[in-house]
Amino acid sequence: MQLKSKLARNALTIGSWVTLGHPAIAEIMAAAGFDWLVLDTEHSVLELSEVQMMIQVLDGQQCPAIVRLTSNHPDQIKRVMDAGAAGVMVPMVKTAADAEAAVQAVYYPPRGRRGVGLARAQGYGARFQQYRQWLEDNAVIVVMIEHIDAVNAIDSILSVPGIDAYIIGPYDLSGSMGRPGELDYPDVESAIEQVREAGHRLGKPGGIHVVEPDPEALRRNIDAGFNFLGYGLDIRILDTLCRGHMRNIRATL
Repeated sequence: MQLKSKLARNALTIGSWVTLGHPAIAEIMAAAGFDWLVLDTEHSVLELSEVQMMIQVLDGQQCPAIVRLTSNHPDQIKRVMDAGAAGVMVPMVKTAADAEAAVQAVYYPPRGRRGVGLARAQGYGARFQQYRQWLEDNAVIVVMIEHIDAVNAIDSILSVPGIDAYIIGPYDLSGSMGRPGELDYPDVESAIEQVREAGHRLGKPGGIHVVEPDPEALRRNIDAGFNFLGYGLDIRILDTLCRGHMRNIRATL
């Protein structure tokens, strides 16, 4: 089943983040069973050519590749969609207008304003009409709620047609409230709950990025009602596993 249809049914999906620029990283994580993977161009040094290679690998694993952008610029959205991304994750969406701009940049006219070109997504020109239909049926647009301004406008943002899901960026959200990294600060927790309640009320799937790979934290967020959850990222999973194994090894020596 395609990711877009899972989101439309509010089914639980769990993904993760890829920041390291080797296709094997994406391949290993996809084979592990994540429902989707985010190729993060915002907080990494990934280049577009590397992103396309990883999209190709993830296509082979039948794992949707969502590209986290550096901004809501239509030229950037056009290029990653032309590379074959299953969708985009748009940072710092603060208003309904921001969300609408993302939708306009993903879709061709008459629904949107995306420029028409021939690249990998369109079968290098051989499957343009098929891609047009795929785009309408399967493209995924995720807005990142990571600023207190977005929390204050959450109902209007999530009501924009074409927005498939939201995800809370807890670190930037806490930073926008003057409490960077203080995720358990009461006002930060209250803002997260406000977003969760809005998503539930509007029937919009969403969740939060559980940055540290902590299964108990993931379970708490699932129990709280989130159903689109990011779990860890390649560098944190690698770091915690390596450190944990070495602690165990040294303890037995």
